Amino acid sequence: MIRTVVLMAAMTALFMGLGALLGGATGAVIALAIAGAMNLFAFWNSDKAVLRMTGARPVDARSALDLVRLVQDLSDRAGLPHPAVYVIETAQPNAFATGRSPSHAAVAVTTGLMQALSREELAGVIAHELAHIRHRDTLTMTVTATMAGAISMLANFALFFGGNDRERPGGVIGTIALMILAPLAAGLVQMAISRSREYEADRIGAEICGQPLWLAQALQKIEALARRVVNPAAERNPAMAHLFIINPLNGQGADNLFATHPSTANRVAALMQMAGREPVAAPALRSGIPRAGQRRGAAPWR
Repeated sequence: MIRTVVLMAAMTALFMGLGALLGGATGAVIALAIAGAMNLFAFWNSDKAVLRMTGARPVDARSALDLVRLVQDLSDRAGLPHPAVYVIETAQPNAFATGRSPSHAAVAVTTGLMQALSREELAGVIAHELAHIRHRDTLTMTVTATMAGAISMLANFALFFGGNDRERPGGVIGTIALMILAPLAAGLVQMAISRSREYEADRIGAEICGQPLWLAQALQKIEALARRVVNPAAERNPAMAHLFIINPLNGQGADNLFATHPSTANRVAALMQMAGREPVAAPALRSGIPRAGQRRGAAPWR
């Protein structure tokens, strides 16, 4: 909660600064009012906004019995309330969790993920997302995505409506500076989510599902496939990239200053070290959950 409050305060200050650059003192006041409204919206409704932006659709036991059962099984293992389950229609394998608290959380997976992974690998991915929920990372992650999107909106507004106003504070130079700094600010906002949280979610997720290698194998598959498949929703809203288990944007590199995720190779190495150091017996998942791609009457994941 403290982390979220600090993030909201920093984002409000940044929003006011951009507003002042656009419209002086009046612009700063207007930006403060907008930022206040955005903060309230982000806290209570940002999860719904993110799910809409990704095109996620809710599923239940009637429409996706096996997937919902798997999420509920792992939630029970983690000692969490059952989150809502969503599916995103995209060929890129990926997943994310969202929500302001464990009792108001959701897990979203792509159709590409369900087609590419085995049952065990999918369990590792879902366990990772449940780890984010248990540690309440999802609130900060979702608020970040919402506020970063607002900054991008303000930058676009300046580009299209303020570029020729020489009387505006900063003039043309201010507009150019805004065009340069706004994308940079969006990158820094994404970095407000510590990459160490991904390592921690990997570790806790491995403990939840009982097998670190399940998640390690899933990460390797997702990394290889995600680079070759475009995620249209993520490309339209790059501020959401840090929500996903693997960066959904093309061209993601290894660890660097502006990376939203740790290197996948480093994450896999940590999981393999964990498996070697702490060997555990694989827990039995609920019977009747087929491996991805197998059919049992109707399609298992739809």
